[in-house]
Amino acid sequence: MKDDDLYTLPEDLPVPEDDGAAGHLPGSRLPAVPLAASDGSDVTLAELAGRSVVFAYPRTGRPGESSLGGDEFWNSIPGARGCTPQACAIRDGHARFDALGVRVFGLSTQTPDDQREAAERLQLPYPLLSDPAAALGLPTFEVEGVTLYKRLTLIVRDGVVEEALYPVFPPDQAAEQALARLGP
Repeated sequence: MKDDDLYTLPEDLPVPEDDGAAGHLPGSRLPAVPLAASDGSDVTLAELAGRSVVFAYPRTGRPGESSLGGDEFWNSIPGARGCTPQACAIRDGHARFDALGVRVFGLSTQTPDDQREAAERLQLPYPLLSDPAAALGLPTFEVEGVTLYKRLTLIVRDGVVEEALYPVFPPDQAAEQALARLGP
């Protein structure tokens, strides 16, 4: 995979359909699970006061490495491709979340080292959280024996999910979609 391919969404990406896998989330309390963050801290989303937005995604790619199952296969999975453009769009809109007093987190099942590498490479002003055990109970799928989160956005207040935006498509519009739900 060429480096610039990570930042560009193919025009023919398959659109994910709502399979109902996130229907149970609104109104639910997140489990009190400490998650390693890319900034070296541990974050327990269930214990955070106020509002937070959590952008769950399958996995960010690394320049020069093929995607799980190969790039063509990865691109054929509805909702899989686009994590890097999503992370960059959230980065570019981060000041708007700050202005609303909303904390922002990215979340995947990738390792803390993978999350740290992506946060540094992409110069993200928000932490990426690592949940390798998929302990939060969010919708997942599997590729090559690896459990991955399906792309969704959680709007959380005081540890309770107010809203679950699912499926998120196109990935690079996740920030705009969340901001529209948060208000002006």
